[in-house]
Amino acid sequence: MNKLLAALLLTISTLSLAGPKVEFKTNVGDFTVELNPEKAPKTVENFLSYVNSGFYNGTIFHRVINNFMVQGGGFTPEMQQKPTKSPIPLESNNGLSNVTYSIAMARTNIPDSATSQFFVNVVNNKNLDYPRPDGHGYAVFGMVIKGTETIDKIKQVDTTRKGPFADVPATPIIINSAAVVGK
Repeated sequence: MNKLLAALLLTISTLSLAGPKVEFKTNVGDFTVELNPEKAPKTVENFLSYVNSGFYNGTIFHRVINNFMVQGGGFTPEMQQKPTKSPIPLESNNGLSNVTYSIAMARTNIPDSATSQFFVNVVNNKNLDYPRPDGHGYAVFGMVIKGTETIDKIKQVDTTRKGPFADVPATPIIINSAAVVGK
């Protein structure tokens, strides 16, 4: 009886640790990410503010590099960059790793420059983990928990150059909607 009670309590406590989930509906399929507010609180708060405002709806995956990552969350299908809020502090020193299907914030060479853009690692990119040679890394804040086949479709699309942008999908990969679907 004590073992059963202990197992039940462990299951309940594990379930309560689950982070918020965000479902992305794209024109090539859907995927769901589970966020980790315990390890990346400011990053998750920032990401959810963009999700809840509808910011990602109608944006595209504008940078796709097979055997690396797929990046989205900042451009319209016409390659117009959307205005963002202020950048957030870098939370790359959080113990999370840029492993396959993890989601991380994109940034410039300036550590505290992430705003709305994110990427999903399509291979293990531990070279992006803290600490990189420059002393920083890329902040992982969740994992794709459903729809990895959609990410696999995205990573394999044909890409082209559009103006100054390389690795742009030849046919736009549109985020039709992004919404919180659970805690």
